Amino acid sequence: MREQAWQRFRPSGRQQGRRRRAVPAATAVAVGVMTMGVLAPPAASAAARPDTVQQGLNALVHTDGLPAALASVKDREGRTRTYTAGVGNLATGAKVPKDGQVRIGSTTKTFTAVVVLQLVGEGKVGLDDTVDTYLPGLVRGEEIDGRHITVRQLLQHTSGLPDYESLIDDDILQHRYFDPHDLLDIAFQHKADFAPGTNWGYSNTNYVVAGLIVQKVTGRPLAEEVDQRVVKRIGLRHTYFPAPGDMTIRETHPKGYHRDSAGAPLRDVTEMDPSAGWAAGQMISTGSDLNRFFTALLAGRLLPAAQLAQMRTTVPIADTGAGYGLGLMSRPLSCGGVYWGHGGDILGYETRGGVTDDGRAANVAVTSIPTGGAATKHLESVVDTALCR
Repeated sequence: MREQAWQRFRPSGRQQGRRRRAVPAATAVAVGVMTMGVLAPPAASAAARPDTVQQGLNALVHTDGLPAALASVKDREGRTRTYTAGVGNLATGAKVPKDGQVRIGSTTKTFTAVVVLQLVGEGKVGLDDTVDTYLPGLVRGEEIDGRHITVRQLLQHTSGLPDYESLIDDDILQHRYFDPHDLLDIAFQHKADFAPGTNWGYSNTNYVVAGLIVQKVTGRPLAEEVDQRVVKRIGLRHTYFPAPGDMTIRETHPKGYHRDSAGAPLRDVTEMDPSAGWAAGQMISTGSDLNRFFTALLAGRLLPAAQLAQMRTTVPIADTGAGYGLGLMSRPLSCGGVYWGHGGDILGYETRGGVTDDGRAANVAVTSIPTGGAATKHLESVVDTALCR
């Protein structure tokens, strides 16, 4: 459920069992057959040149040792190209499916934030209301008090709530069902990371609480609200919130793999119970669907202008150049400007991507969480390459 913001900063990630330090708000806010599918033909001159996105995916497989990589890229004119590299199934040598489904981890947070902000626009939730306005007495622990934490602070990771993710062993995470309240029980065994509103610290716990607020206000399961308010509204045909007990990926997909440590063999973790992610990281999608989602979001098709403006109001994340809004991140581009999105990872998969204000979109996924910062940096650079060419 992580979103690794640049090489030096890994929000929401496991840190070998250690607690994550908060960033002050003042300074914050293998080798296989390579294939490329083309959904819309490129110009003849572009076809004659080596494709830099394909080269980037190839390097993720050959140099960084990731089993597979896949990308979906949309240019300013709306032309889309899909790319693949590596092997989709290490046991059989099967090709990587073009635009295959993957687990999207923390990109789920943007979907959850959209639903919360829709409720804000409808006057059913207040961004500066406290958690106790909706869930009285639920958020309590050492230096933890829902009477002093706002909805805005949940969505922007400035609440100080401790993260539960690094406290759950990978094997347990893969096989066990977690109710959202189980996740809060794990988190609240630890004291707050900081006083609400004083620092910035990425925590999946924030979005579990936000998901529970959605359920309390609407009287419906979060998965249904996401499906009705977002997925069906903009026609995402390959995106869904897995039902309890659903450990599979419905449609064509590359297998996901995991290394227990650097140098350890890859093991197949495609089938898993994603409930530990829930509102923070449970969903499944494709690169083209994520491009469609973020394009629609930035175009104002999912939120009123006032709520979209709030979502895009960021605090900086250390000195990375990235900023965090309300479930939405901005990242600088090497060609100037920024792009907006939210990556993430969960056992077996890591995704990065987003869209620009002028309509460019790119999403890149790999089928194992990189064990080193260099590979993550390379993954993010492929997104930059796709958006800047």
